[in-house]
Amino acid sequence: MMELLFIALIGTGMLFCLLRMIKGPTAADRAVALDTVTTVTTGLLVLLGFFSGRYIYLDVALVYGVLMFIGSVAIARFLEKGI
Repeated sequence: MMELLFIALIGTGMLFCLLRMIKGPTAADRAVALDTVTTVTTGLLVLLGFFSGRYIYLDVALVYGVLMFIGSVAIARFLEKGI
Protein backbone atom coordinates (compact mmCIF):
# COMPACT_ATOMS: atom_id res chain seq x y z
CA MET A 1 0.00 0.00 0.00
CA MET A 2 2.80 2.41 0.84
CA GLU A 3 4.47 1.79 -2.50
CA LEU A 4 1.35 3.05 -4.30
CA LEU A 5 1.45 6.22 -2.23
CA PHE A 6 5.12 6.78 -3.05
CA ILE A 7 4.59 6.14 -6.75
CA ALA A 8 1.58 8.50 -6.79
CA LEU A 9 3.60 11.26 -5.11
CA ILE A 10 6.51 10.80 -7.50
CA GLY A 11 4.12 10.73 -10.45
CA THR A 12 2.57 14.02 -9.30
CA GLY A 13 6.02 15.57 -9.02
CA MET A 14 6.89 14.39 -12.50
CA LEU A 15 3.64 15.86 -13.84
CA PHE A 16 4.46 19.27 -12.38
CA CYS A 17 7.98 19.12 -13.79
CA LEU A 18 6.65 18.16 -17.23
CA LEU A 19 4.23 21.09 -17.11
CA ARG A 20 7.11 23.44 -16.32
CA MET A 21 9.13 21.92 -19.13
CA ILE A 22 6.31 22.56 -21.60
CA LYS A 23 5.31 25.98 -20.28
CA GLY A 24 8.69 27.33 -19.17
CA PRO A 25 9.28 30.89 -20.34
CA THR A 26 12.98 30.41 -21.05
CA ALA A 27 15.17 27.63 -22.32
CA ALA A 28 17.02 27.56 -19.00
CA ASP A 29 13.75 26.84 -17.15
CA ARG A 30 13.03 24.00 -19.52
CA ALA A 31 16.53 22.57 -19.03
CA VAL A 32 16.18 22.66 -15.25
CA ALA A 33 12.75 21.00 -15.47
CA LEU A 34 14.20 18.26 -17.69
CA ASP A 35 17.02 17.68 -15.20
CA THR A 36 14.48 17.47 -12.38
CA VAL A 37 12.38 14.98 -14.32
CA THR A 38 15.41 12.75 -14.84
CA THR A 39 16.31 12.95 -11.15
CA VAL A 40 12.78 12.05 -10.11
CA THR A 41 12.71 9.20 -12.63
CA THR A 42 15.93 7.85 -11.18
CA GLY A 43 14.34 7.91 -7.73
CA LEU A 44 11.30 6.12 -9.11
CA LEU A 45 13.48 3.38 -10.58
CA VAL A 46 15.23 2.93 -7.23
CA LEU A 47 11.91 2.67 -5.40
CA LEU A 48 10.56 0.19 -7.93
CA GLY A 49 13.67 -1.92 -7.53
CA PHE A 50 13.40 -1.80 -3.76
CA PHE A 51 9.71 -2.66 -3.58
CA SER A 52 9.79 -5.37 -6.24
CA GLY A 53 12.99 -6.96 -4.97
CA ARG A 54 14.57 -6.87 -8.43
CA TYR A 55 17.83 -5.09 -7.92
CA ILE A 56 18.57 -4.82 -11.63
CA TYR A 57 16.50 -1.62 -11.47
CA LEU A 58 19.22 -0.11 -9.29
CA ASP A 59 21.79 -0.74 -12.01
CA VAL A 60 19.46 0.73 -14.61
CA ALA A 61 18.90 3.78 -12.39
CA LEU A 62 22.65 4.26 -12.01
CA VAL A 63 23.30 4.10 -15.75
CA TYR A 64 20.29 6.33 -16.44
CA GLY A 65 21.53 8.91 -13.92
CA VAL A 66 25.02 9.02 -15.43
CA LEU A 67 23.71 9.36 -18.98
CA MET A 68 21.27 12.09 -18.01
CA PHE A 69 24.03 13.98 -16.18
CA ILE A 70 26.08 13.98 -19.36
CA GLY A 71 23.01 15.12 -21.29
CA SER A 72 22.38 17.95 -18.81
CA VAL A 73 25.96 19.13 -19.14
CA ALA A 74 25.62 19.09 -22.93
CA ILE A 75 22.39 21.11 -22.77
CA ALA A 76 23.95 23.63 -20.38
CA ARG A 77 26.96 24.02 -22.63
CA PHE A 78 24.72 24.52 -25.66
CA LEU A 79 22.65 27.16 -23.86
CA GLU A 80 25.73 29.00 -22.66
CA LYS A 81 27.93 29.06 -25.78
CA GLY A 82 26.39 27.00 -28.51
CA ILE A 83 28.05 23.89 -29.81
